[in-house]
Amino acid sequence: MGSQWGKDSAYLRAMREGYRSRAAYKLIEIQNRYHVIRETDNVVDLGAAPGSWLQVIRGISKGKVLGIDLSQIAPIEGVLTMAGDISDRQIRSEVRALLGIVNVVTSDAAPKLSGHKSYDQARSIALGEEALSFATDLLKPGGNFVVKAFQGEDFNQLIQKIRDHFLSVRTFRSTASRKGSAEIYIIARNFVNIHETEGPV
Repeated sequence: MGSQWGKDSAYLRAMREGYRSRAAYKLIEIQNRYHVIRETDNVVDLGAAPGSWLQVIRGISKGKVLGIDLSQIAPIEGVLTMAGDISDRQIRSEVRALLGIVNVVTSDAAPKLSGHKSYDQARSIALGEEALSFATDLLKPGGNFVVKAFQGEDFNQLIQKIRDHFLSVRTFRSTASRKGSAEIYIIARNFVNIHETEGPV
C-alpha cells in the first residue's frame, strides 16, 4: 500500500534528516505546539515501528523511552523496545517493571487499511481505545497522552472517553499528514486517576 505515495518531499526530507519515516514531523509539530513531553519524562510509544516517533522522543527526553509494537523494532540508541500486544496484561506489568513511573504515552498506531472507510475508521477507534486503556493503567497523575484516530461516526465517543480521564483534551491536524487523510491527533494532558479520586462510597 505504501508505495502508492511514492517518495514525496516529506519522505525524502525524513531520509535526509535520519528519521525512519515522515511521521516524525507529526510528533515534532505536536511537541512544538503542546509541549507534551518534558526533558525528564519516561515515555512509552505504542505501535512504535519503524521507530521515527521514538527517535523524536529520544531527542526530547533524557528519561526512559520504551517502544512497543507487534513487530520487532530495529535498535535505536538509548531506547528500550518490546514486541507484544498492548492489550496483554503481562506486557503492562513488564512496562511497570522497566520504567516505574510513566509520564507520557504516545500512539501513532493505525490499522492496515482495507480501503473500506467505515471499517478502517472503526478499527482505528478500537486501537485508540486500547491505547487509552493502556495509558489509564500506567500513567502517573498529571501525565499526558497523544493518540491518532481517524475521524468518523465513532470519533466523538473516543473523545468523550478520553475527556473522562484528562483535564485538557484537544484535537490537532498535522501539516505532515498526507493530503486528504482522515487522521487526526488527540492531545490529552493532565491525567486524573478517577479510581484514586473517587474515594470510599
